[in-house]
Amino acid sequence: MNRLLSEFTVGERGVVKNVTGEKRIRRRLFDMGITPGAEVFLRKKAPLGDPLEITIRGYELTLRKTEAACVETEVKK
Repeated sequence: MNRLLSEFTVGERGVVKNVTGEKRIRRRLFDMGITPGAEVFLRKKAPLGDPLEITIRGYELTLRKTEAACVETEVKK
């Protein structure tokens, strides 16, 4: 099942399938290690849903919800 990273609930895992968005945001996400094939785990969500804390490639990363909406994933069961 494919879903955007911004739609994950805490504790869900997925594999990045595609990164969209304008060139500047897309490049920034790639520089942070968010590339197709990388496994991502949603660790925490702020009370209002922004920002999100994820684990990717062995380190913790905080993203804004608008950035997470550019990351298409396949949810792992």
